Amino acid sequence: MSPYDAPAAYSTLAPAQTPLVDSFGRAIRYVRVSVTDRCDLRCLYCMPERMQFLPRAEVLSLEELDRLCTVFVGLGARKLRLTGGEPLMRKGFMTLVEGLSRHLASGALDELTLTTNATRLAEFAQRLADAGVRRINVSLDSLDPATFARITRGGDLAQVLRGVEAAQAAGLKVKLNTVALARDNRAEIPAILAFAHGRGLDLTLIETMPIGEVEQDRTDQFVSLADVRDDLAAIWTLTSLPDQTGGPARYVRVEETGGRLGFITPLSHTFCEACNRVRLTCTGVLHTCLGHEDAVDLRGVLRASPHDDGPLAEAVRQAIAMKPQAHDFHIGWGDRPAVARHMSTTGG
Repeated sequence: MSPYDAPAAYSTLAPAQTPLVDSFGRAIRYVRVSVTDRCDLRCLYCMPERMQFLPRAEVLSLEELDRLCTVFVGLGARKLRLTGGEPLMRKGFMTLVEGLSRHLASGALDELTLTTNATRLAEFAQRLADAGVRRINVSLDSLDPATFARITRGGDLAQVLRGVEAAQAAGLKVKLNTVALARDNRAEIPAILAFAHGRGLDLTLIETMPIGEVEQDRTDQFVSLADVRDDLAAIWTLTSLPDQTGGPARYVRVEETGGRLGFITPLSHTFCEACNRVRLTCTGVLHTCLGHEDAVDLRGVLRASPHDDGPLAEAVRQAIAMKPQAHDFHIGWGDRPAVARHMSTTGG
């Protein structure tokens, strides 16, 4: 069977005439789908060292994930990003990717992509490219092996870099995502930028976000990307770009390298006015805003109507109608996280 053929058990909901639009007039075109909450790394800012993962029985099957993704495509979503945890850890993950690729072939979907820590990317890069994935995001917070191992609690930097090389060899466009950390990597960010652009990789910097209980206080790790931009502007010429990739980043071109640099600033400069995305967890919970404890259980609807996607589509529409106007992230001494759930649960 071709990867572009839809298995009979998968949903084939016809595209809707009316796209998903929230109460603030924002069309929802981008769905981030967590396929697992499990990860083989334990990044300090992301999760506690002894993370309690979900029982497998609570996690949606690959067929259920495909069905929910297909409902969103039928409702006008043009971009699907598969996330985790670490998506490449999910057993049978490529079956899901290859099944969803039929929406690329039909023209119903513009992009199918994923965010990965790249520890298993060398194994899967060619299959991802063969399935129609054209670009991926790789999380990378340091190029120093010791610092990388400390931030990730044991990660192997060389393994990640081999994954990036394999992705490029397979023809995938790679963007590095780096969380700016005041103590751990702020001084290293210029070197990360030079590394990325020297290899034809885009780079996006991200402010640390108050999501999930972790052992460390994130207050003293927060650094405004406005300050980081000033650091970089002292070295290179940064020219603002109008580029939009469907996400929250604002972009500049680094004139001396010719490469692109993005800034995601949920605390110092919110990006909610043009938010076009929602998040679906691996248990079927829909979150319409990363910074709110909103939650709509689609798993119950999905399992209660195994042969009719109409109730699922209606549940999604009702959830989108309640999407908040903006998140309310902030960091201050003694603050508890804005939301209790971890990024690995929500979908990074």
